[in-house]
Amino acid sequence: MIGSSYMAGSSVSEPGAKDSELRLLVPANDVAEPELSIVIPALNEELTIAQFVDWCQEGLRRAKVRGEVLIIDSSTDATADVALAQGARVLKAPKRGLGRAYIDAIPFIRGDYVLMGDADCTYDFRNLEPFMAKFHEGYEYVMGSRFRGYIEPGSMPALHRYFGTPFTTLLLNLLYGSRFSDIHCGMRGISLPALRRMDLQSQSWEYASEMVLKSVHMDLKTAEVPVRFLKDSEGRVSHHKRAGWFSPWHAGWINLRAMFIYGADFFLFRPGLLLLLVGLLLTLPMTFGPITIGPVTFSLYWMLFGLTLSVLGLHGFYVGCIVRTFFDYGGARTRRWLRMFSYTRSVVLSALAVLAGAALAAPLVYQYLRSGFRFSGNVFPANYMAVTGLLFVIGGCMNFTFTLALHAAASNVKRR
Repeated sequence: MIGSSYMAGSSVSEPGAKDSELRLLVPANDVAEPELSIVIPALNEELTIAQFVDWCQEGLRRAKVRGEVLIIDSSTDATADVALAQGARVLKAPKRGLGRAYIDAIPFIRGDYVLMGDADCTYDFRNLEPFMAKFHEGYEYVMGSRFRGYIEPGSMPALHRYFGTPFTTLLLNLLYGSRFSDIHCGMRGISLPALRRMDLQSQSWEYASEMVLKSVHMDLKTAEVPVRFLKDSEGRVSHHKRAGWFSPWHAGWINLRAMFIYGADFFLFRPGLLLLLVGLLLTLPMTFGPITIGPVTFSLYWMLFGLTLSVLGLHGFYVGCIVRTFFDYGGARTRRWLRMFSYTRSVVLSALAVLAGAALAAPLVYQYLRSGFRFSGNVFPANYMAVTGLLFVIGGCMNFTFTLALHAAASNVKRR
């Protein structure tokens, strides 16, 4: 009987665990003080879970490491009973999604290092030595790579292997300047302190992208190791196929969304600086009138275009700075921005910019008043000066509001 092979854990008894819906079941042959925790979500994996736990235990023996297997189970079949009988700890949790399973598991993890993956025997957990070697070398985040290891024929759909995974990996490397070869590999390891600081938020498939992106934001010492990726066991149907044809596309979309959200500064900070530079080059030189360069005359319309680019660029730069503050786990970037935009100096400069802008716009206002609140069809130097003045006023106001937002964010963002 299963009842004789485990000690049933009471409702959440681990330190830090608060969800009364979680129940920890502990096997009779439980491992004390593990160095490695193999943490695996499972949903109706009765067909493969026994072999998977056996593979994990074989991998621990080969790697000569003391470890535990923790299954986060949301199944309606006998997955939990089988896993428990094989010697794994089982955390019973409601169906909340793949990312949620890892969030639920954190208070129950006992090892110094965490190894993640799938319970379907598609990743070969018999070979754990490369991960432990990297951990012992001081790496905090160790990604598996199927493309640097082995992909069994028929194990990965052609669309995923030759387009989806390479494309999103290339995109992420472009966004972050990283060098990953397989960002969607499910077999990955992380130190427990880093996992806690990472503060995962994703509830579903996009947790994988969130982990990779936050590992870059956190400047974790990262390595890649080759892994073996195998076909589904005979008779098993993958979760994507169970959910229908749209499931892989949905998973791809939410992973892409996570990449864009956690890489928002890529679309804001540097593009903002570039737009601001081009805008200023088009605006400031024409402050006192049009400029002709060869056959091209840069007039008021070009100046207004430059004003538009400057405002868009300044907005992108400022929002990008705020985003960088949110993702600044160590605090170094935030301290740099606070020094650059110290409150008193920044407010004074903002006021001076507004006053300078008003002074440049004053001649046009004077002309407007003298003409009986009418503008003539002619373009005078005052028109050009007023556009530059408008840029200064907008820039001064935006700098003031940005300074307030920056200091508010720096004061309230919780550092991990």
